[in-house]
Amino acid sequence: MDSDEHIQAFLNCTQKILGQYQLWENLNVTQILDALPEQLREDMSLKVTLSNCMGLGKRPYVPPWWGQLCWFIIFAVMLLLAVVGNTLVIWIVLAHRRMRTVTNCFLVNLAVADLLMATLNGAPNFVFLVTAHWPFGSITCTASNFTANLTVSAGVFTLVAITVDRYVAIVKPLQHRLSRRMARTVLFTVWCASALLALPSLIYSDTYTKKYINDEREICFVKWPDGSYPTSRIDYSYNLVFLSVTYVVPMSVMVWAYLRMSAALRGRAIGECTHHQMQVVRAKRKVVRMFVLVVMVFALCWLPYHAYFILVYHHQSLASAPFAQHIYLAFYWLAMANSMFNPLIYYWMSNKFRIYFRLVLCWCRTVKSATPNDLKKQLDMQKSFSVSHRHFQDGSSYSKR
Repeated sequence: MDSDEHIQAFLNCTQKILGQYQLWENLNVTQILDALPEQLREDMSLKVTLSNCMGLGKRPYVPPWWGQLCWFIIFAVMLLLAVVGNTLVIWIVLAHRRMRTVTNCFLVNLAVADLLMATLNGAPNFVFLVTAHWPFGSITCTASNFTANLTVSAGVFTLVAITVDRYVAIVKPLQHRLSRRMARTVLFTVWCASALLALPSLIYSDTYTKKYINDEREICFVKWPDGSYPTSRIDYSYNLVFLSVTYVVPMSVMVWAYLRMSAALRGRAIGECTHHQMQVVRAKRKVVRMFVLVVMVFALCWLPYHAYFILVYHHQSLASAPFAQHIYLAFYWLAMANSMFNPLIYYWMSNKFRIYFRLVLCWCRTVKSATPNDLKKQLDMQKSFSVSHRHFQDGSSYSKR
């Protein structure tokens, strides 16, 4: 009886799938069986569609409840720190006039990209990766995939813009500095270029219901003209282009630029003996060290994620291994954690950001080491110290930065 039901299900699915071509409507069972192998060879996606219709195979592995709980806690802590930290960075710069420098405007743009990554991609994608089911619908699927590529591109392009700005200020200080108007133009270009690079995710993202013997699930994926990951060559080519444009080339440029900046700052220390000159050089070195750390963290966070897609394309059996889901979750968490690390770096290496972060903490709870008034005094001291150094370096034009 089971075999009869399977045969009937096979015939129903075959007629349902291929009926749109009006080629199989008048064929009997024998003719269908004779013609099907050739049709499968010509269209490999037909095999997947046919097995999906018949409910072949078992649903992919889903972690037990305690495994899902552990991953939920790990991701929840990371996403919470990312959202709170980047929101505070945006507030610190936009709400305080003394913090509205060109460099800090770039940091706001980076914080916006990280915030969008955490909220629109990190949170829903985590649910999909743990449960192997997408419950949010096709519109959210498209928005999530598009946001992922958009924000990654915007973030790395912003880091490149910061690097160029610092390079000109340190290596070629006599050249024209970047104005706020030019900075806004650069940021607009960053988002336009990022949107163009992420456009395929907006066009080809889709959802479909996949049936199994024991269950069914909704899948959010990118359906390229020649199939989907990991068998699609278009997807593989796009990943290579994306890797080059958002990782290999930018990292090469930034490493070269920061090496030049470090050499220039070491050279300036020779023969400079006045107190103000030494203070200026130390301040620049500290800023360079902070951005070098930001770039290094970005490189370390995203390298395993990019490498995973390249490796699985060449060794597709790894995608179905029992441990594959946990490995990918770990790589995905590390990539998303980059948005959490940036505010922590600012807090650790920037005195001004640290004071404002502590000021927020003082408003939320009692701090024994410093009161809000004490921190405000520190801000006033930082402001007067900064103004005196800027005036010493190149006059009022530098204070606009």
